[in-house]
Amino acid sequence: MITRRQFVIGSTAAVASVAGIGGYAWLIEPHWLDVVSLSMPVRSLPAELEGARLVHLSDVHVGQHVSDDYVLETFGTVAKLDPDIVVLTGDLTAHHAGVVEQAERIYSRLPKGKLAALAVLGNHDYGVNWSDVEHAARLSAKLESVGIRVLSNEIASVAGLQVVGMDDLWARRFDLAGSLAGLNTDSAMIALSHNPDTVDHDGWDGFESWVLSGHTHGGQVRLPFINPPRLPVLNKLYTSGKFDLVGNRKLYVSRGVGHLANQTRFLVRPEVTLFELRSA
Repeated sequence: MITRRQFVIGSTAAVASVAGIGGYAWLIEPHWLDVVSLSMPVRSLPAELEGARLVHLSDVHVGQHVSDDYVLETFGTVAKLDPDIVVLTGDLTAHHAGVVEQAERIYSRLPKGKLAALAVLGNHDYGVNWSDVEHAARLSAKLESVGIRVLSNEIASVAGLQVVGMDDLWARRFDLAGSLAGLNTDSAMIALSHNPDTVDHDGWDGFESWVLSGHTHGGQVRLPFINPPRLPVLNKLYTSGKFDLVGNRKLYVSRGVGHLANQTRFLVRPEVTLFELRSA
């Protein structure tokens, strides 16, 4: 039989444990950046890009919920990785008054890589109801002014590597056919698309390489042996990490850097990904 004293001690310990876990998930893990290093084999990779370093960031969410200091510390980590190419896969901001000017100021300090800095937009970059095209255009112009090229269903060439940049699915700007128009299927390629659900759309014929995405934040909370309880995608397999797809495609979903109003992260640390390019 449990005594009153044992009950009080046990209850106090349980409350303390819950409070400790809550404090960790709210205060520590959301800012405990993980640098993930992976090899990226790419077919027909130009010799001059063998061993090149590509840094992938997603869901930075510059704005009122993520501290500028944390974002700038993350950019400091990027600088130490000495990237040749920097790519951002959407949700660069969280929408609120003044965020475009804030983004210009913060992203001016992002290391741009030796060769290029490229980005695509995510749903939050389209403002209210993810439908404010003028807001997205102003944001894109500010990013371009500080050295980040924003791709909207188009292809950029970086030292012979075709980078396909796809606009956002939830903002109803995604155009797979338009994005792949003009793609040289005999040359090296990768793609950037904020929402990983886009890889399940028809029309990827001829694209045989990596698709880099974000959007999910890895679910932000993961319990052992259980998938995250909340994922903003149709395909609930696309939590985070690398997925082998049909047609010699590979999907990589970043856990993201930032968060929105709910900053809780548990067993889903924020992420910067370093890819080393190599010939497949």
